[in-house]
Amino acid sequence: MNPSAQQRVVVTGATGNVGTSLVRALSREPRVGSVLGLARRRPGLELPGVEWAEVDLSLEGDEPRLAQYVADADAVVHLAWRFGPTHDPVETWRTNVLGAVRVFDAVAAARVPVLVHASSVGAYSPGPKGGAPVSEAWPTHGWPGAAYTREKAYLERVLDTFERDHPLTRVVRMRPAFLFKEESASGQRRIFAGRFFPGQLMRPELLPLLPEFEGLRFQVLHTEDAADAYRRAILRDVRGAFNLAADPVLDADNLGRLLNARPVKVPAGAVRGALSAAWRLRLAPASPGLFDALRHMPLLATERARRELEWEPSASSLEAVEAFLRGVRAGTGDDTAPLAGHRIG
Repeated sequence: MNPSAQQRVVVTGATGNVGTSLVRALSREPRVGSVLGLARRRPGLELPGVEWAEVDLSLEGDEPRLAQYVADADAVVHLAWRFGPTHDPVETWRTNVLGAVRVFDAVAAARVPVLVHASSVGAYSPGPKGGAPVSEAWPTHGWPGAAYTREKAYLERVLDTFERDHPLTRVVRMRPAFLFKEESASGQRRIFAGRFFPGQLMRPELLPLLPEFEGLRFQVLHTEDAADAYRRAILRDVRGAFNLAADPVLDADNLGRLLNARPVKVPAGAVRGALSAAWRLRLAPASPGLFDALRHMPLLATERARRELEWEPSASSLEAVEAFLRGVRAGTGDDTAPLAGHRIG
């Protein structure tokens, strides 16, 4: 890839949380001449230099179209992901694993110079005792009890093989913490809390108490800051994995101050039991396995991204959560199927 020439970038999953922020960032980037956003459903977004095309990565019959779309790409960013149905891991495997393999195969066949893959903190094995942040060298075997973490970890092994067999393609693996922005609120509420959860309940005066359980400690990043890191990874001569997260680490105290709620210690087993019952009754889409994964995810050290990408988050983790909560209460969304705004209650 000629760094002085304008690049053509293809983005899968371009209508989702990260995808919408990334295509907007790339549309403003003078070193990018054109962007092709791929999604199962064409969005209503109109952005300068951005084209859209429909493809379903879970379908073997869409492979010829996928190959056509990436044939002239200077870089492919693979973001497409399906979080549900959590009761049917075979269905998510078709999109998340088999779909990713189809993207990697198309990149290899077209000899695309750059592949940037959306991995996750969920790909990591449980963190060390004491909670010290881990570097990108920490094992990526995931948490075995959740489809999401199993799939993210499996794709790390697939990319190991891809890098061995295609050394001329520069492969970057982005491993962000939880990503939030105001425009993603409605979509993420549907994914994790359910379509009919009233967003108006997320008001401090209605949440006087916050359950505090063992393992409630995690990191967050504003989606716009994640998109900036992706943009830099596309355009810089870097390889390998990059952890992405903002400060401070969120725990019961930080969340309590943010929600104006008093933390109350409860057994993790009680929280898991309630979530498990709701999930089995199909009242909540988030599985108890995801709850277990959250409690065991490590904290991320982000020195490599700050040093090699010259990247720095512009928003704190608290600001990212505040933006998300505003969106939940207002039913904020974007003009795409995954992020469509919808206010309940």
